[in-house]
Amino acid sequence: MKQVIQSARTGKLGLKEVPAPSAGPGQLLVATRASLISAGTERMVVDFAGKSLAGKAKARPDLVAKTLRKARRDGVGATMRAVLARLDEPLPLGYSAAGVVAAVGAGLEGAFRIGERVAVAGAGIANHAELNVVPRALAAPIPDPVTDDEACFGTLAAIALHGVRNLGVGLGDVVCVIGAGLVGQLAQQLLTLAGARAIVVDYDAARLATAWAAGAEATWNLAETGLAEEIAARTQARGCDGVLIAAATRSSEPFATAAAVARDRARISVVGMTGTQFPYREFMAKELSVVVSRSYGPGRYDAEFEGRGVKYPEGFVRWTETENLAECVRLMSPERARRLDVRPLISHRFAIDDAEAAYAVVTGGEAHLGVVLGYSSGAPETKRPAPAATAQVRAAPAKGICAVALIGAGYFARGVLMPELVKLKGVRLETVVTRRGAGAEAARETFGFAHADTDPETVFASPQVNAVIIATHHDSHAALVERALRAGKAVLVEKPLGLDRTEIEGVRAASAESNAFFQVGFNRRFAPLAREMHGHLERLSGPKFLLLRVNAGPVPNESWVADAAEGGGRILGEVCHFVDLARYLTGAAILSVGAEAARPPTDACADVNVSLGFADGSLATIAYTALGDASRDKELIEVYGGGSVARIEDFRTLAITAGGRVTTRKAGRAPDKGIRAELRAFVDAVAGGGPAPIDESELVETSLATVAVMESLRTGARVTL
Repeated sequence: MKQVIQSARTGKLGLKEVPAPSAGPGQLLVATRASLISAGTERMVVDFAGKSLAGKAKARPDLVAKTLRKARRDGVGATMRAVLARLDEPLPLGYSAAGVVAAVGAGLEGAFRIGERVAVAGAGIANHAELNVVPRALAAPIPDPVTDDEACFGTLAAIALHGVRNLGVGLGDVVCVIGAGLVGQLAQQLLTLAGARAIVVDYDAARLATAWAAGAEATWNLAETGLAEEIAARTQARGCDGVLIAAATRSSEPFATAAAVARDRARISVVGMTGTQFPYREFMAKELSVVVSRSYGPGRYDAEFEGRGVKYPEGFVRWTETENLAECVRLMSPERARRLDVRPLISHRFAIDDAEAAYAVVTGGEAHLGVVLGYSSGAPETKRPAPAATAQVRAAPAKGICAVALIGAGYFARGVLMPELVKLKGVRLETVVTRRGAGAEAARETFGFAHADTDPETVFASPQVNAVIIATHHDSHAALVERALRAGKAVLVEKPLGLDRTEIEGVRAASAESNAFFQVGFNRRFAPLAREMHGHLERLSGPKFLLLRVNAGPVPNESWVADAAEGGGRILGEVCHFVDLARYLTGAAILSVGAEAARPPTDACADVNVSLGFADGSLATIAYTALGDASRDKELIEVYGGGSVARIEDFRTLAITAGGRVTTRKAGRAPDKGIRAELRAFVDAVAGGGPAPIDESELVETSLATVAVMESLRTGARVTL
């Protein structure tokens, strides 16, 4: 399918052919008929992507500081790979569109039907693309009289509507709308429909004329003086009951204007991105309130609401983003005596094939307002096409070749795994699969895969693939591993193996029936310093005492990693690394697990003390916390045994103290946590026909022990494996 993509690194924008997506549970597949280029928001994104690396750094000093901290801890090389991986991620443009439902995902049967027209919303969701996958919360039916070109304004109208709702104005209230761009024009119409008196101000005479024709009570060109006096004359010297700032400017002039025209204790709703320095004296004297409007309304940026369909109680939240979107397209109906009329706001129309010309208008000097992209009237092909002639189907891999498919191409896969994998001999990159076709195509181009796709089933059915690397979100790991093993493919899955005992046992059962092996991405046991420590410990008799201290740093609560359903939380997703490392260093089976957590400041449990008991009498304590300063060293591994102390600091140095002498080893210029050696072991095992680099029963044991950490926290008791 065709999609407008921009490179975050170079700023280059173009129309690309990418694999078509498919609808999952709770999602719709929508064939786009019209999409709107939001001149303000999208121009800002395009301009930022077009900046040099230095320009990007100047624009986002917060990210520069974060990058410098990472470089001090992880090394310059690893940090640069991570930065470039983020910059190499394609930017899908667009967030307001209309189209036809092409497929209905599980759970939405009856709520939508094939062929139904819908308005869709969301950055990275309602893209300028022939097909889009949209969650239920970001789609609304389009009334029959409303055209596709009109309905594609739905998202921007919802933004304006929520901004208006935040003012709390009613019949007869006077509202000053600062900025006569698309959102300002829509807000003015919505205010007028609600019985308010809208006064629109801007520097653009043509846009002010459009607002006047659409029903504004008054307009004012900010190039002229006397605005405060004009508003005083219209309001019996009270001033405006509310001010809606819809301007896009780095200047703080809109706040100064708001202070000049607002009445005592008025509310200011900020919708556009503007400078935020306000005149304190004027704001204090009038006791003005400022609310920064949250995009389309309640539910925006809430993964539970948008991604999982969790509803808000209507008695408390009547107007969600979904309802705002639906109301806006309802108000567009020409059957209404007074309607939200967006037709005068359309200044340009382009076919999707001419998207680059459309963006040239938006980013250039040509006057414009609403720029609409149109799509073919015929239903797009939603079935998977046969391989193109240029992508020749190759023979099944010969012995000695590891033909890899990558499922999931997020930051870790692009910034850590793939840069190391492409350096290895004996590797053939066959297929990369991601949920979004743009991401798959970008990874194919960057790393040289033969194919890009959005459906993992193409990998499992392919005779050209004998190895699968899984780097998706954690909730899909176990199912994908099972599917790959039953298809006879060797698997390297990023941790964790599964999120509960049932998932892990499912993998064990699939492995028992398969002639292929699986490996979990416990890379630390492959680190050169860990292997040297292991060799030292093997020569000692008797039990060992291990202390593994991890200064993990915080993860935002909204991160998918912290989400119990999707990421499993940091214990299942990260502490598992250190459970496995302790198992590797002792060389003995884990018999029991106990755990205690600090009282968390948030809902995510990220501060835990884990105690492991081993069959040889060894003990391990894992102290994992997010409470420390992330700029400090992250990982400290200490092992006491046989009259010696072995200590690894951040996988940079290993110091072994025995008989009063200290022997020190260094990893090199940067920490080496074993990623390359882990991948090398996997590739060699696939190419050589096995055996698995790590005993699979040991991986299952480690995974079950990590699940037991959660069980111990729930029950308050020690868990015996």
